[in-house]
Amino acid sequence: MALKFPVIFLLPANLESEELHELEEQIHTLTYDINEAEIVLGKIARKQRALFELRKLKLATEDVTSPEDEADSPRRKRTRTRGPSDAVSDTASDDTGSDDEAPSNPDTVKVVKLAWFTDSLKAGEVLPLGKYIVYEGRKGPLTPIKPPPTPQQRADDIRKRAMGDSGSSPSSQRSSHGPGRRRGEPSHRPAKPPLLRQSTTEHDMDVHLPPIPAYLHTTYSCQRPTPIHPPNEPFIEQLSKIRTARTLMGDKIGIRAYSSAIATLSAYPYTLSSSQEVARLPGCGAKIALLFQEFKETSELQEAKEDESDPKLAVLKLFYEIWGVAETTARDFYNKGWRDMDDIIEYGWDTLTRVQQIGVKYYDEFQLKIPRAEVEAIAGTILSHANKIHPGFQMVIVGGYRRGKLESGDVDVVLGHPDESATHAFVERIVVSLEQSSFITHTLTLSTKNSERGQLPVSWKGNEKKAGSGFDTLDKALVVWQDPTWTTGEAKNPNLHRRVDIIISPWKTAGCAVLGWSSGTTFQRDLRRYCKKERSLKFDSSGIRSRADGSWVDFEKGPDGRPAPDMLTAERRVFEGLGLEWRAPEERCTG
Repeated sequence: MALKFPVIFLLPANLESEELHELEEQIHTLTYDINEAEIVLGKIARKQRALFELRKLKLATEDVTSPEDEADSPRRKRTRTRGPSDAVSDTASDDTGSDDEAPSNPDTVKVVKLAWFTDSLKAGEVLPLGKYIVYEGRKGPLTPIKPPPTPQQRADDIRKRAMGDSGSSPSSQRSSHGPGRRRGEPSHRPAKPPLLRQSTTEHDMDVHLPPIPAYLHTTYSCQRPTPIHPPNEPFIEQLSKIRTARTLMGDKIGIRAYSSAIATLSAYPYTLSSSQEVARLPGCGAKIALLFQEFKETSELQEAKEDESDPKLAVLKLFYEIWGVAETTARDFYNKGWRDMDDIIEYGWDTLTRVQQIGVKYYDEFQLKIPRAEVEAIAGTILSHANKIHPGFQMVIVGGYRRGKLESGDVDVVLGHPDESATHAFVERIVVSLEQSSFITHTLTLSTKNSERGQLPVSWKGNEKKAGSGFDTLDKALVVWQDPTWTTGEAKNPNLHRRVDIIISPWKTAGCAVLGWSSGTTFQRDLRRYCKKERSLKFDSSGIRSRADGSWVDFEKGPDGRPAPDMLTAERRVFEGLGLEWRAPEERCTG
């Protein structure tokens, strides 16, 4: 039986990505909106750090402990409570008092050590909060720090006081905004939070809302059919814009929250009609419901609109779209004072990696999408060269192309051969062949890790992290491609430069390679989570290992012990071996 915890917001500070995600799965009362939280859970121990984290999240609070209580033990402290007459009274509490119980006052928030939650799970009961509380505060408006007056402001103030001394009525100096506030000063009265509005019609609609499909009750998007064009695509596109902004700003909690909501909404098979319909969906809740209410009324989201017009986000997005530049590097570029490509070239060219330099050089061309026909032509050329080197190679075009996209950002292909000796060190041979034919102009990355270990599955023990394990350890080449033939009379090749990834997989794990490289980002993430939580396995594109003893798990052989006849059959066998219903690539569009 699940423990009845209060509403909890989880601070990402000091938590590794994997640890953060595991805790999110364990907290059934988790909220991604700190304003809804009764408890803020964090891996922190100091009051100052708690206050810093709250202010960073734009949650202002008023300390409810008195100065004398700072010296008291956590087991006994005084809290200030508002009575009917708004008088402040001191109420003592002891070990059995309300301070040690889960808070029920929505106007207060307690920052609590992570150990409270983990200790409660071990004890099988929700433990008293007393010794775990780091800070307790009453929610309130964020009071801005008033800057010191400028010389001009000081002069104006002197003139106003002089006018008052000369006989001006004191009341004339007062503003209708209230006592003690000068005309023009902003009021810092807290804004009322938006509420879910429900009309009589919507209330009647709730009774007739379509049932939530059974597959949406799971937290694993790898168990859901998720089409490329879901019924609520316009709303999802708005949420995706907000998620992109959160990514650029490094908001891990926001990224996770919006990704989960987007994955759920993308798998929901009905057109949404009300905010109440959204609120009941797993991974959505009140925050997404409010956003849908806004979208329904205005056909857009103000936050997404503001993000698109934010000059800082525009610069970060420009940098982020450079090949070889992640969001952290984009922020680093911005913090150095760079604001466009010219700044990068003029002030930072020598500090860029070779891959980033190529990303800047071909930035405009890499932004142009690749039509399906061109993807197929590039893939056909790669397969033709592979079979000239060693006949019998098979290939699957993966990535967005396989999920049904009409245009792709790059071309991803997986090559495999039933004869395992054929794939050993083959990536170097295929790159040389394509370079000699002038199809590859630049090789960004050439990895031969799989061949270096004899194409054996990666050894793995428990939760140990091995340097360089990454997403997979398959042999691969990430290259820049340009068709060397053209019919126009131009002296220079006018064909666009394209990004192409060539992945080489041994036949025994080709199904894992095709599965991993074909699926949407959230689908891949949830597949790894599913394997860990439900099957005690570790999955990546280079194979499956047991978390019990680190041994390789082979799901790709048939009942007769023979290898799969082709890579697509091998992929289906991986689904079956993992106990998952088969999902076609077109149903893995989780984003």
